[in-house]
Amino acid sequence: MTINARCLVLACGNTLRSDDGVGPKLADWAEERFYENGNVRVISRQQWTPELAEEIAAADSVLFVDSSVSSPPGRVRLIPVSSRVDSSAPASHHLKPSELLGLTRSLYGSIKSHAMLLTVGVGSTELGETFSEPVQAALPRARGILEKAVLRFLAN
Repeated sequence: MTINARCLVLACGNTLRSDDGVGPKLADWAEERFYENGNVRVISRQQWTPELAEEIAAADSVLFVDSSVSSPPGRVRLIPVSSRVDSSAPASHHLKPSELLGLTRSLYGSIKSHAMLLTVGVGSTELGETFSEPVQAALPRARGILEKAVLRFLAN
């Protein structure tokens, strides 16, 4: 069911693969933090799929949350995301944030003026349900950045 929201927090990750579960962990925190705020919707999935384009279209802004294997363990980054449409790309069940924004634009004519990606660098994606020390130490900073981003989206 699609629900209109001023801000959509869209997290991705596998909670059974150690640090890869940081996205869902931050989504749980955001859901609790913004529980009474009807302007924030939080969705957490193992991967971002084309079906999420409808949810993105219904929101004014979107904050993607994920782990990053290309960043040093525990490094928290917040970067803008712009849409990318590549009609020559093969169909996929797993999309990057820019591809999801492009799909949203193609299907719904919706262009997000506020889209950001929050990542936390991972130390381990081995089987397990606990975070590495760098990721565990980065959680308070990641929560603070997530909160500020959502509040900034809500203020616009």
